[in-house]
Order: sequence, then structure tokens, then C-alpha cells
Amino acid sequence: MAFLNINGRSVAYRLLGSEANPLVVLAHPLGMSQAVWDDVLPALLPRYRVLTWDLPGHGASQAWGERPITPADLAAEALALADLAGAERFHFAGTSIGGVVGQQLISEHPERLLSATLTNTGAVIGNAELWNTRAGRIRVEGLAAMSEEIVPRWFAPACFEAEPALKAGWCTQMGRGDDDSYARLCEMLGSHAFTGKLSGKPVKVQLLGGSEDLATPPATLEALAAELDGAPLEILEGVGHVPSVEVPGLFAEQLLAVIEQA
Repeated sequence: MAFLNINGRSVAYRLLGSEANPLVVLAHPLGMSQAVWDDVLPALLPRYRVLTWDLPGHGASQAWGERPITPADLAAEALALADLAGAERFHFAGTSIGGVVGQQLISEHPERLLSATLTNTGAVIGNAELWNTRAGRIRVEGLAAMSEEIVPRWFAPACFEAEPALKAGWCTQMGRGDDDSYARLCEMLGSHAFTGKLSGKPVKVQLLGGSEDLATPPATLEALAAELDGAPLEILEGVGHVPSVEVPGLFAEQLLAVIEQA
């Protein structure tokens, strides 16, 4: 893991693989870290260079600070890291809020993208009341206390049954995050939407969802597909909100199929 100063903040990232290969940039979900991609990397690295990073106040990235966070801020981090890697254009994949980063790139920087795979996300995710309520609770109760409530929403029940330690592990990871940064990201999700901003963009897009996803159910992905001029959508049966953790082999297959055809 390495660190880059972006606008006065230290951002933790990994840049793996041969410089000669095309770059794939991966953006993780809210409350998690770049570790969600660990089991996907072996399938990508033989043919691609891979860049992952931690969102503000997540993993090893520094907390955000006092001002609100916008999708443009997060996309700027992705672009700064891609510039560091020397990639004028790159493939992108993002899950949940990572998919929001992808939508910002499609909307405002389509010339930088070779392809975009957006998973378990939406042009609109939830509503302002939901996100503002969660932000308020996080600031009062803290991530460590609320992780027991939030983490089970990420995974299909069968996944917890197969891996009993999964819940405790991700609760521990989430609990180590910065409360205020997480709350500001919640407020961002409640105040920004991409309705009417994604049509007519010259980017190859693939959407993935999970049949057991409570946070961004298939209907949310279907609405996003409509915003993207009917972009192809695959719903993975028996999968929840984080396919790169639940079914990394299948996720890697889906991602490779997109980027190799771009």
C-alpha cells in the first residue's frame, strides 16, 4: 500500500501489475475498504494493471475534514490516482458508492473511460431522509456501534452461513473508520442523484446487481439501466450487495468479459 497527497489529504492506494498493461480502477462500497477486491485481483493481474484506493476516512485514508463531500470530489481522487499511474484512459469498476463515482466519471469525464462496470448502485440510492438519519446516528452512536446493524445488509444470508467469521470481520473493519467522513458520505448520497445526467455518453457500460441486495435491489439497477440508455444488466442470483466478496470468481468473470470487449 502507498499514499498520495490529494488536496491536502493522505489517500491510501495500491497500484499493482505491469506498467505495460491497461489500467483497471476499482472503487469500493461505503463502510468497507479496498480489501473488497483482494479475491478478484488474481484473475485481473495477469493481463491488467490494477488500482484500488480507500475512500475518505475508510481503510488507511485520512479523514475528510469540515466541508461537504461531493461525487466530483471522489471522482477527482480516482482521476488523480489514474494520472499517477500514467493512464490517459482506463477501465473502471465500482460497487455501491463506488458506482456513484463511476456515474460521476461517465457524466463529466467520459473521455477518460475505456469501460465502466457499475455494481449494486443506482442513479438514486435510498432517499435524503434515510441518509440524513443515518448520518445523524453515526455522529452520535459511532460506526463501531452501528456496524452490527449495517453489515448484515451487505451480504446474502447464505453467505453468512457459509462464512461465520465474515460479519465480525467486516464489523471490525467498519468500526475503525472515521465517523464524520462516513456521515458526510451518507449526506452526499442523500443530496446527489444522476437522474438525467447519464444518457448519450460514449462509454461501454455493464451493470451488475444481486437478487438478495437490500440496499440497491434489482429495481434500482433497472432504473439506472434506463438512465444509461438501456445498458445491459445482469442480476446475480443469491448474491447480496458486495459480489466481489461473496462471489469473487463470478464477479471477475463478469468484469473481464466487459473490459476485454471494450
